[in-house]
Amino acid sequence: MPRRNRETKLIFAVLAVFFVAFLAVPMIQVLMKSVMTDSGAGMTLANYVEVLTGKDFLKALGNSFVISTCSAVLTTILAFILAYTVHYTNTGKGYKGLITKAAVIPMLIPTITYGFAIIYTFGKQGLLTRLVGTQFFDIYGFNGLLIGYVIYTLPISFMLIHNTMGYIDKKFMIVSRLMGDSPFQTFKITILRPLLGTLATSFIQTFFLCFTDFGIPASVGGSYEVVASVLYTEMLGSVPDFGNGAVVALVMLVPSIVSITVLTILERYNVRYNKISQIELKKSPARDWIFSIVSGGILVSVLSVFVVIFVVPFVDEWPYRMNFTTEHLGEVFSDYTLSSVYTNSLLVALVTALVGTLMSYGAALVTARSTVNAKLKGVIESIALVTNTIPGMVIGLAYLFCFSGTSLQNTFAILIICNTVHFFSTPYLMMKNSLSKMNASWETTAMLMGDNWAKTIVRVVTPNAMATLIEVFSYYFVNAMVTVSAVIFLAGTRTMVITTKIKELQYFNKYNEIFILSLLILFTNVIAKFVFQKLANRSQRKENLVDMKKIRKMGLKRVAAFSLAAVTGISALGLTGCGGGASAEDQVIIYSNADDEAVEAMKNTLDENGYEGQYVFQTFGTSELGGKLLAEGTNIEADMVTMSTFYVDSAQEQNEMFKDLEFDVDTIDEFPSYCAPITAQEGTIIVNTEVLEENGLPMPASLKDLANPEYEGFISVTDIASSSTAWLLIQGLISEYGEDGAKEVLTGIYKNAGDHIEDSGSTPLEKVRAGEVALGFGLRQQAVADKADGLPIDYVDPAEGTFSLTESVAVVDKGDESKDKAMEMAQCIIENGREELQSYYPLALYNGEETDAENKSANPKVFSEPLTVDLLEQHQALSEECK
Repeated sequence: MPRRNRETKLIFAVLAVFFVAFLAVPMIQVLMKSVMTDSGAGMTLANYVEVLTGKDFLKALGNSFVISTCSAVLTTILAFILAYTVHYTNTGKGYKGLITKAAVIPMLIPTITYGFAIIYTFGKQGLLTRLVGTQFFDIYGFNGLLIGYVIYTLPISFMLIHNTMGYIDKKFMIVSRLMGDSPFQTFKITILRPLLGTLATSFIQTFFLCFTDFGIPASVGGSYEVVASVLYTEMLGSVPDFGNGAVVALVMLVPSIVSITVLTILERYNVRYNKISQIELKKSPARDWIFSIVSGGILVSVLSVFVVIFVVPFVDEWPYRMNFTTEHLGEVFSDYTLSSVYTNSLLVALVTALVGTLMSYGAALVTARSTVNAKLKGVIESIALVTNTIPGMVIGLAYLFCFSGTSLQNTFAILIICNTVHFFSTPYLMMKNSLSKMNASWETTAMLMGDNWAKTIVRVVTPNAMATLIEVFSYYFVNAMVTVSAVIFLAGTRTMVITTKIKELQYFNKYNEIFILSLLILFTNVIAKFVFQKLANRSQRKENLVDMKKIRKMGLKRVAAFSLAAVTGISALGLTGCGGGASAEDQVIIYSNADDEAVEAMKNTLDENGYEGQYVFQTFGTSELGGKLLAEGTNIEADMVTMSTFYVDSAQEQNEMFKDLEFDVDTIDEFPSYCAPITAQEGTIIVNTEVLEENGLPMPASLKDLANPEYEGFISVTDIASSSTAWLLIQGLISEYGEDGAKEVLTGIYKNAGDHIEDSGSTPLEKVRAGEVALGFGLRQQAVADKADGLPIDYVDPAEGTFSLTESVAVVDKGDESKDKAMEMAQCIIENGREELQSYYPLALYNGEETDAENKSANPKVFSEPLTVDLLEQHQALSEECK
């Protein structure tokens, strides 16, 4: 027995070191960051004061509580109906089986996809809207969030209630009827009362999931800001604030702490039966038909939202060119950067599942199959409780603080560790429950037969736990495939997974690619669930035929197979954990905020000049990349960046992170020695002529016209807090009307835009294209291209003038680790790529270039002050006052 304790104590020590390093220390970092001054020289409560007294944060916090409460109540009711249909009606077994399978399908799709599916289903040009001819409700803000959250949390709520209903003793229904109770009293006493604890747990769990989710608000949140969006903006917004972000993260833990307390109290009210009796349910065709129809309606309503995912990618140009095509599918699978993220996701999910299963199994062995001190067991129980209640975004943020600048930054290893910690609780409890039910004398019997504790676990316990181990492996795999919140801050260029790629594609409104990648995740998870379930069922049948001698003979083979899988997974991690081997290490990483056309032009230039395969492009939204430049400095993963010039200037001033260019730059205007312009972009009013005509709206002539009441609900603009495109609009207003006049006009524009104040500069054009709105403010050259392409798109150069922003290339100074090829590639783009770049962005930047008449705006202007991040912050503050 002492040897047994030594082995379990060793397992405990490994677990303790792991969770201290990857849970306790990172969370302490978050706490410390929340009370540190900007310079890091001292401690202060200023961050708490700034966040907690800010009206925007308190409003977002209130919104989160309201929408999460409403979603949790509705989800629990719907899940109860589904579970009741399965357990308390005489509906056919096949239909009940269909309900149990269909109810969990949304778990197999990332939440960030839900919002896009809602837009393309219920939007003004959505699939359902086009089928019935009218839009039922506005999908942005509260309505869209409610739909998305209910779909997201319904599987979890259903599984909780469904599982508990299976353990309710139905014989008490007969007793209640014999005592003369009314049907409602019988329902209340024999079903509702035993379920109260589970229903409360369902409410708390679904509330918590809604409160901390980031994916759904990112797509349909509109102007209904929630606390998860605030955290993302603070950390990866245009001007990141790590101190404030840490405060927001800690505030997000408050519901977690409350939920722990409430769940502990509710545990004492759980009803337990000594024996579960199965009875023949009372015949009631009306009840059966009603619940069958309602349950079917719930599932059809939920799953129909995802039908559009199977439609849009196979349409030429939704909603204008509706002919069938497989071109989008071919483009995705021929694009190495998109297909590689799928491979990355599989790797991360498989290794996470392997590592997570081993960790959960080891922890459960300590608590369920050992005689170590109760305090040590309590430590593991506490770890499980804590990991169950820390939001994924908070863990990701903690890792960002703790491991930036270390060898773990931007590696697969950090993603796998994060997922392992984030999802630890449920697999641990699954393993603990399984091991606790096994014969407690097996270890003693095996020791009498000459086996030590480790051999007993390998040869006896593990084969009998194989079904649960497979279920745990499946749980980790599926969740690692769909999670976005836990890894959004951590994925690098070479380690990007599908869900973080979808977040990137959102900035550029590439919905075809988003839906195809989502289908890849869905099909992968469906196949994985099917295979894992078959393996689990097979193992379960074998567990019922336990023979000690046979198990001892079979044990070594099973261990060998399992060890081989572990070695294979860990080897794959070692080969790819930092980016994919030696050749990949030599590649130049290019970070860019450029649109598709500019990125393709730069890629073509590099490929045609001998650099094919020697670089990797990673695109970001302007604010996200700007935040990374300011926050990470020379620790940034990129070797070269193409970015809005004012951000490059500010990053250089703050971090001194760029090299002087080693080639001559012959620009019309003067630029600093460390950057050279690649494009210039102008803003303009974009018009959907069909929508404008259908609604009898006049053509605007100025930015001021956009504030007119007749345009309410028909305008989409970008938010300067997250997109520099909005700055073009605000510059025009301030230049023409002064700050006070600009506030008045901008307030009217924001009122008219409502939920269509966007995070991405491309979104207004996308919504104008899709007919969601009639007017938008976006990039001029994109509107010119759409008009030339035959779409019902026009543009108006505003009377206040057309302002422009340049984007420049710069090479990161990493000292001895700098790559010479980065400078060569920057020179190649400037000297050889301007012709193709100018075909998309036709403004002249270099001596000898000309802007053609079609692309020359009517009234070009330059803002009176130099564009800097400090000026951007001033205009952001002005913008916030107008909302």
